[in-house]
Amino acid sequence: MSREALNEPAEIPPHLDRWNWGAFLLNWIWGIGNSTFIALLALIPMVNIVMMIVLGARGSRWAWRNRYWRDEEHFRRTQRNWAIAGVLLWGGVIALAAGSILSVPFAMKASEPYRVSMEAVQANSDVRQALGSGIKAGFWTSGSINVQMGGSGSALLEIPVQGDKGTGTVTAHAVRNGGQWDIRLLYVTIDGTSVPIVLVNKDEQSIPSAAIGI
Repeated sequence: MSREALNEPAEIPPHLDRWNWGAFLLNWIWGIGNSTFIALLALIPMVNIVMMIVLGARGSRWAWRNRYWRDEEHFRRTQRNWAIAGVLLWGGVIALAAGSILSVPFAMKASEPYRVSMEAVQANSDVRQALGSGIKAGFWTSGSINVQMGGSGSALLEIPVQGDKGTGTVTAHAVRNGGQWDIRLLYVTIDGTSVPIVLVNKDEQSIPSAAIGI
């Protein structure tokens, strides 16, 4: 290697030998950009987590040795840009994942099975007696809704509910045929009690602790 391709000093100055966020967050991508090809070990499953930490701790000194830098400011600026890119990339990934997760309850609440189930629950006298007035659904509705080509489908929902006297969970199962949803099973489990309130059970499914054998 020619003299002009070497950094002075050859060893990284102590004040530059610090944790490298770009190497930690972007690992093998950072490694290619900084001629530090040991970072490609981050592509190996199980090794990648360890390698991320190693790159964060030793990345600055490896980058200093493996690339030519005009001066310390060039090195600092480049590594800072890598760190910013890593934060932006991971921020985008986290935001996308969070958006995907948070979109599930909204999709559930916009569905016909959800609307029909909640209307039936809010109108039921036994549920109103157990939960009180002003029954409303909580945010985190879970479950699944599947619609096949041709219009058939099924939905299974778990809906947290609360009134001014208590809280509970609505369990609903609906089937879609000919473009129409039909609630096949609907019951409410009241928190603090062992016997669910069964509103609909068209298929006579077995419900643990239900007052009516099904």
